[in-house]
Amino acid sequence: MTVSGAYRHCEQIVRTQARNFSYGIRLLPAPKRRALSAVYAFARRIDDIGDGDGTAARRLARLSDARAALHRAHPEPGDLVLVALNDATRRYSIPRPAFDELIDGCTADVRGTAYKNFDDLLFYCRCVAGSVGRLSLGVFGAEDTGAAAPLADALGVALQLTNILRDVREDRLAGRIYLPAEDLERFGCTLDIDSSGTFTDPPGRLTELMRFEADRARGWYGEGVRLLPVLDRRSAACTAAMAGIYRCLLDRVATDPIGALIARSSLPPWEKAMVAARALVGAGR
Repeated sequence: MTVSGAYRHCEQIVRTQARNFSYGIRLLPAPKRRALSAVYAFARRIDDIGDGDGTAARRLARLSDARAALHRAHPEPGDLVLVALNDATRRYSIPRPAFDELIDGCTADVRGTAYKNFDDLLFYCRCVAGSVGRLSLGVFGAEDTGAAAPLADALGVALQLTNILRDVREDRLAGRIYLPAEDLERFGCTLDIDSSGTFTDPPGRLTELMRFEADRARGWYGEGVRLLPVLDRRSAACTAAMAGIYRCLLDRVATDPIGALIARSSLPPWEKAMVAARALVGAGR
């Protein structure tokens, strides 16, 4: 298949498997849209391996294989994601080592790493999401990459903290707890669940815990959105749409923490489209 076909394959992955991000990516001009789709398609591959079926040993082996494939000089012709990504990295200043950080973070997931404090969790968030922010910045471009990279990293952290709060119950049922142990202790929570999958902690304590973590995430959004003024109009619109969708999701979790612990919070497509439209209009001012 041609490189153009490989890019189309990546764009289809984004449309069907990374819907929150797709609303922002579609605001980019075609060359950047294709390149960022390749970045996200490979990131999705890594995430799917980490969350996939099979033993931990098998998933770790697959992550190792993906890392080796990433660093080959020439991708396998049938690997459309890497064909597109290889082309994108020739056209844009995409920091390939950031993919290694992403793989490191997913490796920690498979190994069941626990997080004693926020610094531990922050390291993980920078691996699995700050890395994607820096990879995206490589596509967007910026006059002062050194100054912009920490802001892209911070926005990635904000999005990952939102994901963690959205998925507390889902992760707990899978045997994972991302919220720092010291935060659980501070609010008198254990995140234990009963036979029906319901949290046994008092609802008032859970509410305080979730709102505390949401306020922390808002601080990272405040830092991350400082990236917008240093990007070109379309890249800023893309970033604002992604951040806006996740910020709305965070607000929903903070408004009804117990509801978010019962069922996974999400935004309807029309609301995501409205956020993306406002981002595009705002970037034009």
